Amino acid sequence: MYRYALKVYGCQMNVYDGDKMKTALKERGWTETVEEEADVVILNGCSIRDKAEQKVWSDLGRFAPRWERERKPFVAVTGCVAQNVGRKMAARFPWVRFVSGPRHIGAVPDGLEKLMASPGETFQFLDDDPRAFIDLPGAPVERVNPWKAFVTIAHGCDNFCSYCIVPYVRGRFVSRPPEDILEEMRTLVADGVLEITLLGQNVNSYGSDFSDGYTFANLLRDGALKTGVRLLRFATSHPRDFTPDIVDTMAEHSPVICPSINLPIQSGSDRILALMNRGYTVERYRETVSVIRSRLPGAGLTTDLIVGHPGETEEDFRESLKVLEEFRFDLVHSAAYSPREGTAAARREDQVPREEKMARLNELNSLQSGIALEINESLVGSLFTVLLDDAAPRGEGLLQGRTPSDKVVLVEAGEEMLGRFVRVEITRADNWCLSGRIVDNGK
Repeated sequence: MYRYALKVYGCQMNVYDGDKMKTALKERGWTETVEEEADVVILNGCSIRDKAEQKVWSDLGRFAPRWERERKPFVAVTGCVAQNVGRKMAARFPWVRFVSGPRHIGAVPDGLEKLMASPGETFQFLDDDPRAFIDLPGAPVERVNPWKAFVTIAHGCDNFCSYCIVPYVRGRFVSRPPEDILEEMRTLVADGVLEITLLGQNVNSYGSDFSDGYTFANLLRDGALKTGVRLLRFATSHPRDFTPDIVDTMAEHSPVICPSINLPIQSGSDRILALMNRGYTVERYRETVSVIRSRLPGAGLTTDLIVGHPGETEEDFRESLKVLEEFRFDLVHSAAYSPREGTAAARREDQVPREEKMARLNELNSLQSGIALEINESLVGSLFTVLLDDAAPRGEGLLQGRTPSDKVVLVEAGEEMLGRFVRVEITRADNWCLSGRIVDNGK
């Protein structure tokens, strides 16, 4: 049968989609291998930020030498990068013979087999209908990590933030039926998964397109009670739609639902938030944070923040620094604004010069690094139950896991400890992670 290699770029949703494609191809008899031996290389790429898109463009050029020698491999570009620039990639590189948008993931297995049967053709499955979705059935049992899994609960987005390309490349918002999600979670748990993260561009909107009133809080409750999962997380929330019943459900079903929330603020300036079309003010955000911290003491709170949005002044940027000092986030996913073609912000004439954006980004990151270090140092001596889920990216003999509040913890342990819950005492803190020692091997 055919051999394939798959490379995933970008977000957790792409990891999930990649695992589903791997599962479907294995069921059809395909074999996963290295790129140098593959008949087809699948590049499942992100286009949300320009940097992620450029990585795919760069990788496409690597296949030229082998193509010249063997007329292999065929390259399949999938994901939102395919929806955004897949046609351009196929026109530029003759080895790109398959292009599929994220809402056509269900067409990938059949499409690749048609490609192998008709190697002279190019196949394109792009998402012309922003509300249609062709899914792959079943759970992603072929996963990068055997103990952790992602489950997408909704596709697309209807928010149309000024800087964001998601509604254009991932389509409009649609919730998956709750029973489909819960059954997928049960299948994953039966396959050995201990921790599941529910994914959506805006998980708080889940159920808004249902007529029966079923909400994201209902899904969280049912996920905690009806699937057998040990740990349940979710990402990403939108401040405009974040409701107190979500916090109540998290508190009621602790420790299964982990006390960690990513709540992107994007800017500390109300003027820029209005330009971004975010639908809330800093005061509204402040009220939401107050609810979270009053009902979930010790919850991990992370955020996303963009510097250099078109029209951002030095005063606006200073407001963003102020919110970091006020809210003291555990982690900030920061980025300098990058124009995405077709969005409202990209059409503005008051673009901030790159040098200014990078200077602001560096200043913001420096401030946040100090805040994160102070927060983490306050945890030295604390005890946490941690699932050891992977080898640490750096440091021989180290495994990693996450606290309930989603902080990375490194411990000295052998690989036989992977997939086990252990009790860890925090012994040292850095701004990006904690280090600890195992005091109870768990099970």
